[in-house]
Amino acid sequence: MKKILYISFALSLLIACSDTKKSTTVEGVIEEGDLNRMKEKRTEVLASYDSIGKLLSQLEIAIAEKDTSKNYPLVSIYKIKDTLFESFITLQGSVDTRQNILIFPEYQGVLTSVNVKEGQEVSKGLLLAKIDDGGLSSQLAQLETQYELAKTTYERQQRLWDQKIGSEIQLLQAKTTMESTQSQVKQIRSQLEKTTIRAPFSGVIDEIITEQGQVVGPGGQALMRLLSLSDMFIKASVPESYIQSVDKGTSVKVNLGSIDTNIDGKISNVGSYINPSNRTFQVEVKIPNVKGKVKPNMMASLQINNYSKENTVAIPANTIQESATGEKYVYVLNEIENQNALVVRTQIETGRKSNGFIEVLSGLSDNDVIVKEGALTLKDGMTITFNEEN
Repeated sequence: MKKILYISFALSLLIACSDTKKSTTVEGVIEEGDLNRMKEKRTEVLASYDSIGKLLSQLEIAIAEKDTSKNYPLVSIYKIKDTLFESFITLQGSVDTRQNILIFPEYQGVLTSVNVKEGQEVSKGLLLAKIDDGGLSSQLAQLETQYELAKTTYERQQRLWDQKIGSEIQLLQAKTTMESTQSQVKQIRSQLEKTTIRAPFSGVIDEIITEQGQVVGPGGQALMRLLSLSDMFIKASVPESYIQSVDKGTSVKVNLGSIDTNIDGKISNVGSYINPSNRTFQVEVKIPNVKGKVKPNMMASLQINNYSKENTVAIPANTIQESATGEKYVYVLNEIENQNALVVRTQIETGRKSNGFIEVLSGLSDNDVIVKEGALTLKDGMTITFNEEN
């Protein structure tokens, strides 16, 4: 009987505790339907919510200070430093030489001898070929004999005249005969010189065009090509718009791709004529004949330095973004700490562009650090993580 009473008591106690717990929950209070009780419960819940919010905020701050793995946008950076900024015009040109000529005959006759071979180096004045003179040598010998006789006769008449012997007409006749014969000798010698072809300058026989035994003459086929590879230059056409920035002495970087050679040179001559068909002017750049490999008409790539400025801020072109209104800007790092920083959107004014870099006229200064890669998703004031690369 006592056991039954104890069990009944325990059950009553559990039911009472259950009722008490239920009456403290939101659901229990709503079920009771007591308005005052529901208002009291609301106040209690709001107080608990404010307390939890404050605790969560404190925890977030503490976690942010300790947690170095927070997922900020990762970017690469570029550290600005004053530099020499140079701008270049890239053009194509060709190699040439002023001493590159075709040698033509000046006398009609048979080419009796060719004294050189293709590829042979010759010096100035060397006999290259001979044309049959058609008897001019014999005529010259006769005229030279006649001239010596006429000269002797004139000198004798002059001595007699000085002694008051003879007549003036005899003296004048002797002088005229001598001068006429002398003139004929000069003419034959001049013609005879045209039968011998000599090198007008030192160089290389590049090509033999006319073979020995052929009949040649003025206005006909050339005999050979002679060129010198010691005085080489590159000629190129420059657009008219660069006429103020390209002048004699301007630095030029030359690349001869066919022989894989780079040469630093200067403009040696600037043309005074603007071609009306393509609005360009000619420039020349003297170059050495590197190892004898430079040939006329070889193609060359030129980079003409048309602008130079020291202590200039220049940044990679791909770091610059442009707004819908056309304003150019970059993101500058601020409040740098460890590998994190805030980015500030900074408007800039740009100048010339060269080799992937752009001159910055205003907006940035030496020692600024800007976002190089990863800027497309950034916003002003955003926190980022960066890599130490330039």
